[in-house]
Amino acid sequence: MKSFFLSAVALPLLAACATVPADTGAIEPQAAPSVLESAAPATGSGPVVSGNALVTAADPRAAEVGAQILRRGGSATDAAIAVMLALTVVEPQSSGIGGGGFFVRGDASGAVTTIDGRETAPAAAGEDWFLDSEGNSVGYRGAVMTGLSIGVPGNLRLAELAHARHGRLEWAQLVAPAIELASGGFTLSERGHEYLERYKQRASRDGGAASVYFDAAGEALPVGTRIFNPELAVTLRLIAGRGPGALYRGGIAANLAAEIAADTPREAAMQPADLEAYRAKQRPPVCGDYRGYRICGMGPPSSGATTVFAILKQLERFDLAALGPDNPTFWHLFAESQRLAYADRERYLADSDFVPVPTGWLTDPAYLATRSALISPESRMVEVAAGIAPQAALAPPDGDEPPERGTTHFAVVDNAGNAVSYTSTIEGPFGSGLMFGGFYLNNELTDFSFSPEMDGRPVANRIEGGKRPRSSMAPTLIYAPDGSLFMAVGAAGGGTIPVQTARSIIAAIDFGLPVDETLAFPMLYSPGDSMAVEEGTMLESLIPALQALGHEVSARRLPLKANAILCRAGKPCTGAGDPRSEGVAVGANSGE
Repeated sequence: MKSFFLSAVALPLLAACATVPADTGAIEPQAAPSVLESAAPATGSGPVVSGNALVTAADPRAAEVGAQILRRGGSATDAAIAVMLALTVVEPQSSGIGGGGFFVRGDASGAVTTIDGRETAPAAAGEDWFLDSEGNSVGYRGAVMTGLSIGVPGNLRLAELAHARHGRLEWAQLVAPAIELASGGFTLSERGHEYLERYKQRASRDGGAASVYFDAAGEALPVGTRIFNPELAVTLRLIAGRGPGALYRGGIAANLAAEIAADTPREAAMQPADLEAYRAKQRPPVCGDYRGYRICGMGPPSSGATTVFAILKQLERFDLAALGPDNPTFWHLFAESQRLAYADRERYLADSDFVPVPTGWLTDPAYLATRSALISPESRMVEVAAGIAPQAALAPPDGDEPPERGTTHFAVVDNAGNAVSYTSTIEGPFGSGLMFGGFYLNNELTDFSFSPEMDGRPVANRIEGGKRPRSSMAPTLIYAPDGSLFMAVGAAGGGTIPVQTARSIIAAIDFGLPVDETLAFPMLYSPGDSMAVEEGTMLESLIPALQALGHEVSARRLPLKANAILCRAGKPCTGAGDPRSEGVAVGANSGE
């Protein structure tokens, strides 16, 4: 890792910003343990928390940061930004400022806005980006831990746009807690240690990363170790003093681009102009009606909203509440709806700035009714294919994207009734493994198809210069039939994200479960011809019945990590973390 702040170009910037304004509350590395540490249990999820102002996140320190921002008068947007920055420090394996995300915000009136902070491919990325000299795919292993996988990070530009439109507190106040965690240190949790052990090769491939998270013998630091990341603290101080744009211009952008280019096995690579040109984009939300509830999420390049809504809408004609969650027929129907939704996702979803994505058609109730009619309660569909869009002659072939892997999700509701659902990622665990300025850089470009064309036709999700790869992230807001906020929900776990999100919505709406049981609800994942049920759950007992319906079923551990806030009429909102994770909810009102 090159220390960007040692360059002659960057030194003047740091000299001007070496001190965070006094109101940020930052502390130095030798200081006593932060008050944030008191909120962090070693493992497991915390209890259900209720109130009018709540934060739920995958790490308790980050959730507490968001609650602190709300207590200081910050908006839901302010708190969400602070959580994203804090997760850069305490959950480096999943997300951070080296990656991107999607932001869905709703106000008390139900008006929803969405911001796309997805990473972009460098301008030099042509259709041969993932091909070798003979025109063959380099494959996931040949790309992931090189600059070929790294897109221009989008999270800071997303935060900048969201803060400009919906923020209340000064920008530096939102960065301060992350600075405190990086400089004052945080305790390595069991989950953090597990990731360091399981993904050691990627997590330690950069010397700077190895010095932070591994001992002199190259072993992951043990659970309970206090982790200090002084270089990240310097980066965050710079961002606090100069704003989010500090990463995208001048000497910092030049050094970041140079480090990525040096890690890229081809002449064409990332340039400073790629960072300078990056913009987060406000996109139209994708909304639809399910049993009188309005479901709103992120449109392309996310496949989240279209896939979640398709799964739900295709099931609407079935009385799921009457079937109940223990009935194998319900789980069969849920699986069949997934198969249909994912077939359309694979074929049509991509960056709508580059290819025509038929979003309106994919979410049209009439079209989804025809898809639903293909589902039989008595047996599994033998074959599932994508629907034929109105522009049938232009229907693209399926690509060959590797499985998505990582990510984190968090949600916030403030006292004014504003809600934010935000999913953030660096893609796989520890991203590309390359660290810059104390944070990991993403491997998001591996979400593109590795083959630019199939059967002589271009794939929608092929790589192109400036293009954003398709994503499964599905931050979602739901409004009840009376127009009030019902739920802020989302998940992490690569391709399972839309299914986790749809599962949680069904648990809350159809089965009326409280938030903790909604998040603990078992998981069945069936995006193609085979089905996986979550091992150790009641679903294992249903395997014979599902096999009798024609499914090929296995029980296995799935990458699950959801967060939600649930607001039922006449009652305070309630929040919780997924019991499979270290996630918690933290209340921001007095006594919560």
